[in-house]
Amino acid sequence: MITARVRHRQGDFILDVAFEAGGGVTALFGPSGSGKTSLVQMLAGLTRPQDALIRFGDMAWNDTEKRVFLPPHRRRIGYVFQEGRLFPHMTARQNLHYGRFFAPRGEGRISEEEVVSLLGIGKLLDQRPVTLSGGEKQRVAIGRALLAAPRLILMDEPLSALDRARRQEILPYIERIRDEVKIPVIYVSHALDEVARLANRVILLEEGRVRAEGEPHAVFPELSSEQDGMAPQSLLEATVAGHDTRFGLSMATIGDSTVTLQPVDLPIGTPVRIRVPSTDVMIGLERHADLSALNQLAGTVTGLESQGRNVMVSIDCHGQRLLARITLLSAERLALAPGKPVFALFKAVTVDGGSVYRAPGSGA
Repeated sequence: MITARVRHRQGDFILDVAFEAGGGVTALFGPSGSGKTSLVQMLAGLTRPQDALIRFGDMAWNDTEKRVFLPPHRRRIGYVFQEGRLFPHMTARQNLHYGRFFAPRGEGRISEEEVVSLLGIGKLLDQRPVTLSGGEKQRVAIGRALLAAPRLILMDEPLSALDRARRQEILPYIERIRDEVKIPVIYVSHALDEVARLANRVILLEEGRVRAEGEPHAVFPELSSEQDGMAPQSLLEATVAGHDTRFGLSMATIGDSTVTLQPVDLPIGTPVRIRVPSTDVMIGLERHADLSALNQLAGTVTGLESQGRNVMVSIDCHGQRLLARITLLSAERLALAPGKPVFALFKAVTVDGGSVYRAPGSGA
Protein backbone atom coordinates (compact mmCIF):
# COMPACT_ATOMS: atom_id res chain seq x y z
CA MET A 1 0.00 0.00 0.00
CA ILE A 2 1.31 3.43 -0.95
CA THR A 3 -0.05 6.46 0.88
CA ALA A 4 0.62 9.94 -0.41
CA ARG A 5 -0.22 13.46 0.67
CA VAL A 6 1.53 16.10 -1.41
CA ARG A 7 1.33 19.88 -1.66
CA HIS A 8 3.74 21.60 -4.00
CA ARG A 9 3.74 24.94 -5.83
CA GLN A 10 5.57 25.40 -9.10
CA GLY A 11 5.01 28.87 -10.49
CA ASP A 12 1.26 29.44 -10.66
CA PHE A 13 0.49 25.71 -10.53
CA ILE A 14 -0.33 24.07 -7.19
CA LEU A 15 -0.38 20.29 -6.79
CA ASP A 16 -2.46 19.41 -3.74
CA VAL A 17 -3.45 15.73 -3.61
CA ALA A 18 -3.92 12.88 -1.17
CA PHE A 19 -4.61 9.26 -2.10
CA GLU A 20 -3.93 5.61 -1.33
CA ALA A 21 -3.08 2.88 -3.83
CA GLY A 22 -2.97 -0.85 -3.21
CA GLY A 23 -2.15 -3.81 -5.42
CA GLY A 24 -2.80 -4.13 -9.13
CA VAL A 25 -2.85 -1.09 -11.41
CA THR A 26 -3.77 2.36 -10.10
CA ALA A 27 -4.35 4.69 -13.03
CA LEU A 28 -3.62 8.41 -12.74
CA PHE A 29 -5.91 9.97 -15.31
CA GLY A 30 -6.44 13.54 -16.38
CA PRO A 31 -5.83 16.14 -19.09
CA SER A 32 -2.41 17.54 -19.88
CA GLY A 33 -1.29 19.90 -17.15
CA SER A 34 -3.34 18.24 -14.42
CA GLY A 35 -0.24 17.19 -12.46
CA LYS A 36 0.06 13.48 -13.32
CA THR A 37 3.74 13.41 -14.28
CA SER A 38 4.68 15.84 -11.51
CA LEU A 39 3.07 13.55 -8.95
CA VAL A 40 4.80 10.45 -10.34
CA GLN A 41 8.18 12.18 -10.22
CA MET A 42 7.58 12.99 -6.54
CA LEU A 43 6.68 9.36 -5.83
CA ALA A 44 9.91 8.34 -7.53
CA GLY A 45 11.98 10.86 -5.58
CA LEU A 46 13.02 12.73 -8.73
CA THR A 47 11.32 15.90 -7.44
CA ARG A 48 11.33 16.96 -3.79
CA PRO A 49 7.90 18.30 -2.84
CA GLN A 50 7.64 21.27 -0.52
CA ASP A 51 5.15 19.57 1.78
CA ALA A 52 4.59 15.82 1.64
CA LEU A 53 4.09 12.54 3.43
CA ILE A 54 4.72 9.58 1.13
CA ARG A 55 4.81 6.08 2.58
CA PHE A 56 5.17 2.64 1.06
CA GLY A 57 3.87 0.17 3.61
CA ASP A 58 5.61 1.00 6.88
CA MET A 59 8.49 2.81 5.19
CA ALA A 60 8.49 6.61 4.92
CA TRP A 61 9.88 7.72 1.58
CA ASN A 62 9.20 11.39 2.16
CA ASP A 63 8.10 13.16 5.33
CA THR A 64 8.85 16.85 5.19
CA GLU A 65 7.68 17.40 8.76
CA LYS A 66 10.30 14.93 10.04
CA ARG A 67 12.83 15.90 7.35
CA VAL A 68 12.83 12.42 5.85
CA PHE A 69 13.69 12.03 2.18
CA LEU A 70 14.65 8.63 0.80
CA PRO A 71 16.69 9.03 -2.41
CA PRO A 72 15.35 7.41 -5.59
CA HIS A 73 17.76 4.44 -5.64
CA ARG A 74 16.66 3.37 -2.15
CA ARG A 75 12.96 3.42 -2.99
CA ARG A 76 13.42 0.52 -5.42
CA ILE A 77 11.03 1.77 -8.06
CA GLY A 78 10.88 0.52 -11.63
CA TYR A 79 10.25 3.55 -13.85
CA VAL A 80 8.98 3.11 -17.41
CA PHE A 81 8.98 6.33 -19.43
CA GLN A 82 6.98 7.37 -22.51
CA GLU A 83 9.81 6.08 -24.67
CA GLY A 84 11.93 3.01 -23.97
CA ARG A 85 15.16 4.97 -23.26
CA LEU A 86 17.27 1.92 -23.91
CA PHE A 87 21.05 2.22 -24.14
CA PRO A 88 21.69 2.28 -27.91
CA HIS A 89 25.13 0.62 -27.68
CA MET A 90 23.75 -2.37 -25.78
CA THR A 91 21.77 -5.35 -27.02
CA ALA A 92 18.31 -5.99 -25.62
CA ARG A 93 19.81 -8.65 -23.34
CA GLN A 94 22.42 -6.23 -22.02
CA ASN A 95 19.73 -3.62 -21.37
CA LEU A 96 17.82 -6.22 -19.34
CA HIS A 97 20.95 -7.05 -17.34
CA TYR A 98 21.35 -3.37 -16.51
CA GLY A 99 18.10 -3.64 -14.56
CA ARG A 100 19.41 -6.63 -12.63
CA PHE A 101 22.35 -4.46 -11.49
CA PHE A 102 19.94 -2.52 -9.22
CA ALA A 103 18.29 -5.56 -7.63
CA PRO A 104 19.39 -6.09 -4.01
CA ARG A 105 21.42 -9.24 -3.56
CA GLY A 106 19.21 -12.24 -2.98
CA GLU A 107 15.99 -10.29 -3.61
CA GLY A 108 15.39 -10.95 -7.28
CA ARG A 109 11.64 -11.51 -7.46
CA ILE A 110 11.62 -12.71 -11.03
CA SER A 111 14.25 -14.42 -13.15
CA GLU A 112 15.49 -13.29 -16.54
CA GLU A 113 13.91 -16.37 -18.10
CA GLU A 114 10.55 -15.52 -16.56
CA VAL A 115 10.74 -11.91 -17.77
CA VAL A 116 11.69 -12.99 -21.28
CA SER A 117 8.76 -15.42 -21.37
CA LEU A 118 6.33 -12.98 -19.76
CA LEU A 119 7.06 -10.23 -22.29
CA GLY A 120 7.68 -12.43 -25.34
CA ILE A 121 11.10 -10.92 -26.11
CA GLY A 122 13.17 -14.08 -26.62
CA LYS A 123 13.80 -13.32 -30.30
CA LEU A 124 14.90 -9.76 -29.53
CA LEU A 125 17.69 -10.41 -27.05
CA ASP A 126 20.62 -10.15 -29.48
CA GLN A 127 19.28 -7.07 -31.28
CA ARG A 128 20.20 -3.48 -30.61
CA PRO A 129 17.50 -0.83 -29.99
CA VAL A 130 17.88 0.73 -33.45
CA THR A 131 16.47 -2.47 -35.00
CA LEU A 132 13.47 -2.71 -32.64
CA SER A 133 9.99 -1.31 -33.13
CA GLY A 134 8.53 1.11 -30.59
CA GLY A 135 6.48 -1.64 -28.98
CA GLU A 136 9.47 -3.97 -28.78
CA LYS A 137 11.58 -1.26 -27.15
CA GLN A 138 8.89 -0.69 -24.52
CA ARG A 139 8.69 -4.40 -23.74
CA VAL A 140 12.45 -4.50 -23.18
CA ALA A 141 12.22 -1.35 -21.02
CA ILE A 142 9.49 -2.97 -18.93
CA GLY A 143 11.62 -6.11 -18.59
CA ARG A 144 14.55 -4.01 -17.41
CA ALA A 145 12.32 -2.44 -14.75
CA LEU A 146 11.08 -5.86 -13.59
CA LEU A 147 14.58 -7.28 -13.25
CA ALA A 148 15.47 -4.48 -10.83
CA ALA A 149 13.20 -6.29 -8.30
CA PRO A 150 11.10 -3.16 -7.68
CA ARG A 151 8.65 -2.67 -4.85
CA LEU A 152 6.57 -0.47 -7.16
CA ILE A 153 6.44 0.17 -10.91
CA LEU A 154 5.71 3.65 -12.26
CA MET A 155 4.56 3.84 -15.89
CA ASP A 156 4.35 7.38 -17.23
CA GLU A 157 2.18 7.16 -20.36
CA PRO A 158 4.25 4.22 -21.64
CA LEU A 159 2.16 3.78 -24.80
CA SER A 160 1.63 7.40 -25.81
CA ALA A 161 4.46 7.35 -28.36
CA LEU A 162 3.10 4.24 -30.10
CA ASP A 163 0.53 3.94 -32.86
CA ARG A 164 -2.71 2.06 -32.24
CA ALA A 165 -1.42 -1.27 -33.58
CA ARG A 166 1.68 -1.19 -31.35
CA ARG A 167 -0.43 -0.16 -28.34
CA GLN A 168 -2.73 -3.13 -28.85
CA GLU A 169 0.35 -5.34 -29.15
CA ILE A 170 1.79 -4.33 -25.77
CA LEU A 171 -1.37 -4.05 -23.63
CA PRO A 172 -1.66 -7.83 -23.07
CA TYR A 173 1.85 -7.85 -21.59
CA ILE A 174 0.96 -5.14 -19.10
CA GLU A 175 -2.12 -7.18 -18.19
CA ARG A 176 0.15 -10.14 -17.47
CA ILE A 177 2.30 -8.03 -15.17
CA ARG A 178 -0.84 -6.94 -13.30
CA ASP A 179 -2.25 -10.44 -12.97
CA GLU A 180 0.85 -12.64 -12.67
CA VAL A 181 3.79 -10.66 -11.27
CA LYS A 182 1.73 -8.96 -8.52
CA ILE A 183 3.93 -5.85 -8.27
CA PRO A 184 1.76 -2.74 -7.76
CA VAL A 185 1.75 -0.35 -10.70
CA ILE A 186 1.01 3.38 -10.86
CA TYR A 187 -0.03 3.96 -14.47
CA VAL A 188 -0.28 7.46 -15.95
CA SER A 189 -2.59 7.76 -18.93
CA HIS A 190 -5.13 9.93 -20.69
CA ALA A 191 -6.42 7.04 -22.86
CA LEU A 192 -9.82 5.70 -21.85
CA ASP A 193 -9.30 2.26 -23.37
CA GLU A 194 -6.09 1.74 -21.39
CA VAL A 195 -7.78 2.68 -18.13
CA ALA A 196 -10.85 0.54 -18.86
CA ARG A 197 -8.67 -2.45 -19.69
CA LEU A 198 -5.91 -2.21 -17.09
CA ALA A 199 -6.94 -0.34 -13.97
CA ASN A 200 -8.05 -1.79 -10.65
CA ARG A 201 -8.48 1.74 -9.34
CA VAL A 202 -8.54 5.19 -10.94
CA ILE A 203 -7.57 8.61 -9.62
CA LEU A 204 -8.82 11.50 -11.75
CA LEU A 205 -6.66 14.62 -11.46
CA GLU A 206 -7.83 18.04 -12.52
CA GLU A 207 -5.79 21.23 -12.11
CA GLY A 208 -3.58 19.64 -9.48
CA ARG A 209 -6.36 18.14 -7.35
CA VAL A 210 -8.19 14.84 -7.06
CA ARG A 211 -11.57 15.30 -8.71
CA ALA A 212 -12.72 11.67 -8.38
CA GLU A 213 -11.33 8.28 -7.40
CA GLY A 214 -12.56 4.73 -7.15
CA GLU A 215 -13.10 1.59 -9.20
CA PRO A 216 -13.17 2.22 -12.95
CA HIS A 217 -16.88 1.50 -13.42
CA ALA A 218 -17.75 4.02 -10.68
CA VAL A 219 -15.75 6.95 -12.06
CA PHE A 220 -15.70 6.18 -15.80
CA PRO A 221 -18.40 8.74 -16.67
CA GLU A 222 -16.24 11.47 -15.12
CA LEU A 223 -13.16 10.21 -16.98
CA SER A 224 -14.88 10.15 -20.35
CA SER A 225 -16.29 13.65 -19.86
CA GLU A 226 -12.67 14.88 -19.90
CA GLN A 227 -12.21 13.77 -23.52
CA ASP A 228 -12.80 16.60 -25.99
CA GLY A 229 -15.50 15.85 -28.52
CA MET A 230 -16.45 12.55 -26.89
CA ALA A 231 -19.80 11.75 -25.31
CA PRO A 232 -19.54 10.49 -21.71
CA GLN A 233 -19.41 6.72 -21.45
CA SER A 234 -20.28 4.02 -18.96
CA LEU A 235 -18.27 0.97 -17.95
CA LEU A 236 -20.41 -2.00 -16.94
CA GLU A 237 -19.12 -5.05 -15.12
CA ALA A 238 -20.42 -8.34 -16.51
CA THR A 239 -19.60 -12.04 -16.86
CA VAL A 240 -19.30 -13.97 -20.12
CA ALA A 241 -22.27 -16.36 -20.23
CA GLY A 242 -22.05 -18.01 -23.63
CA HIS A 243 -21.31 -17.85 -27.35
CA ASP A 244 -23.73 -18.25 -30.25
CA THR A 245 -21.69 -19.65 -33.14
CA ARG A 246 -24.66 -19.58 -35.51
CA PHE A 247 -25.07 -15.81 -35.32
CA GLY A 248 -21.49 -14.96 -34.32
CA LEU A 249 -22.37 -13.33 -31.02
CA SER A 250 -21.42 -13.58 -27.35
CA MET A 251 -23.58 -13.17 -24.27
CA ALA A 252 -22.78 -11.74 -20.85
CA THR A 253 -24.77 -11.35 -17.66
CA ILE A 254 -25.23 -8.14 -15.69
CA GLY A 255 -27.11 -8.95 -12.50
CA ASP A 256 -29.98 -11.17 -13.61
CA SER A 257 -30.05 -9.70 -17.13
CA THR A 258 -28.28 -10.97 -20.23
CA VAL A 259 -26.73 -8.68 -22.83
CA THR A 260 -25.60 -9.60 -26.33
CA LEU A 261 -22.20 -8.55 -27.67
CA GLN A 262 -20.13 -8.87 -30.77
CA PRO A 263 -18.05 -12.09 -30.44
CA VAL A 264 -15.33 -12.07 -27.76
CA ASP A 265 -12.70 -14.78 -27.51
CA LEU A 266 -13.05 -15.36 -23.77
CA PRO A 267 -14.15 -18.44 -21.81
CA ILE A 268 -17.57 -18.66 -20.20
CA GLY A 269 -17.39 -17.31 -16.64
CA THR A 270 -14.77 -14.66 -17.43
CA PRO A 271 -15.47 -11.31 -15.69
CA VAL A 272 -15.42 -8.49 -18.24
CA ARG A 273 -15.96 -4.77 -18.53
CA ILE A 274 -18.23 -3.39 -21.24
CA ARG A 275 -17.81 0.19 -22.47
CA VAL A 276 -21.02 1.86 -23.66
CA PRO A 277 -21.18 5.43 -25.05
CA SER A 278 -24.09 7.46 -23.69
CA THR A 279 -25.14 8.39 -27.25
CA ASP A 280 -25.74 4.68 -28.06
CA VAL A 281 -28.27 4.21 -25.24
CA MET A 282 -32.02 4.64 -25.75
CA ILE A 283 -34.64 4.70 -23.00
CA GLY A 284 -38.04 3.01 -22.96
CA LEU A 285 -40.74 2.64 -20.34
CA GLU A 286 -41.30 -1.04 -21.10
CA ARG A 287 -39.52 -3.97 -22.66
CA HIS A 288 -39.99 -4.31 -26.44
CA ALA A 289 -39.88 -7.52 -28.45
CA ASP A 290 -40.29 -5.73 -31.80
CA LEU A 291 -37.01 -3.77 -31.82
CA SER A 292 -33.65 -4.65 -33.35
CA ALA A 293 -31.91 -3.50 -30.16
CA LEU A 294 -31.17 -6.80 -28.40
CA ASN A 295 -30.03 -5.32 -25.10
CA GLN A 296 -32.74 -4.03 -22.78
CA LEU A 297 -31.59 -3.54 -19.20
CA ALA A 298 -34.13 -2.79 -16.49
CA GLY A 299 -33.15 0.11 -14.28
CA THR A 300 -34.22 3.16 -12.33
CA VAL A 301 -33.54 6.79 -13.17
CA THR A 302 -31.24 8.31 -10.54
CA GLY A 303 -30.58 11.73 -12.04
CA LEU A 304 -31.03 14.08 -14.99
CA GLU A 305 -28.59 16.77 -16.08
CA SER A 306 -29.74 19.38 -18.57
CA GLN A 307 -27.28 19.98 -21.42
CA GLY A 308 -29.01 22.59 -23.55
CA ARG A 309 -31.38 20.78 -25.89
CA ASN A 310 -30.20 17.43 -24.52
CA VAL A 311 -30.42 15.65 -21.19
CA MET A 312 -27.90 13.26 -19.62
CA VAL A 313 -29.86 10.58 -17.80
CA SER A 314 -28.23 8.44 -15.10
CA ILE A 315 -29.77 5.00 -14.68
CA ASP A 316 -29.09 2.46 -11.96
CA CYS A 317 -28.94 -0.95 -13.64
CA HIS A 318 -28.32 -3.73 -11.13
CA GLY A 319 -26.28 -1.39 -8.95
CA GLN A 320 -24.26 -0.01 -11.85
CA ARG A 321 -24.46 3.45 -13.38
CA LEU A 322 -25.42 3.67 -17.04
CA LEU A 323 -25.60 7.01 -18.86
CA ALA A 324 -27.95 7.87 -21.73
CA ARG A 325 -27.83 11.14 -23.65
CA ILE A 326 -31.26 11.91 -25.11
CA THR A 327 -33.09 15.01 -26.30
CA LEU A 328 -34.98 17.22 -23.93
CA LEU A 329 -38.11 16.43 -25.96
CA SER A 330 -37.65 12.69 -25.36
CA ALA A 331 -37.12 13.22 -21.65
CA GLU A 332 -40.32 15.25 -21.40
CA ARG A 333 -42.38 12.79 -23.45
CA LEU A 334 -41.26 9.96 -21.20
CA ALA A 335 -41.81 12.12 -18.10
CA LEU A 336 -38.44 11.03 -16.74
CA ALA A 337 -37.69 11.80 -13.10
CA PRO A 338 -35.52 10.29 -10.37
CA GLY A 339 -37.01 7.03 -9.14
CA LYS A 340 -38.84 6.22 -12.38
CA PRO A 341 -38.39 2.62 -13.64
CA VAL A 342 -37.14 2.41 -17.23
CA PHE A 343 -35.38 0.14 -19.69
CA ALA A 344 -31.99 1.11 -21.13
CA LEU A 345 -31.63 -0.15 -24.71
CA PHE A 346 -28.51 -0.45 -26.85
CA LYS A 347 -27.58 -2.47 -29.93
CA ALA A 348 -25.26 -5.46 -29.87
CA VAL A 349 -23.40 -4.09 -32.91
CA THR A 350 -22.18 -1.13 -30.83
CA VAL A 351 -20.40 -3.45 -28.37
CA ASP A 352 -17.53 -5.00 -30.30
CA GLY A 353 -14.27 -6.55 -29.15
CA GLY A 354 -12.69 -3.13 -28.76
CA SER A 355 -15.28 -2.22 -26.13
CA VAL A 356 -15.06 -5.39 -24.02
CA TYR A 357 -12.13 -5.96 -21.65
CA ARG A 358 -11.16 -8.88 -19.47
CA ALA A 359 -11.43 -7.64 -15.89
CA PRO A 360 -8.34 -7.59 -13.61
CA GLY A 361 -7.68 -10.79 -11.72
CA SER A 362 -9.89 -12.91 -13.94
CA GLY A 363 -7.07 -15.06 -15.26
CA ALA A 364 -5.74 -15.60 -18.74
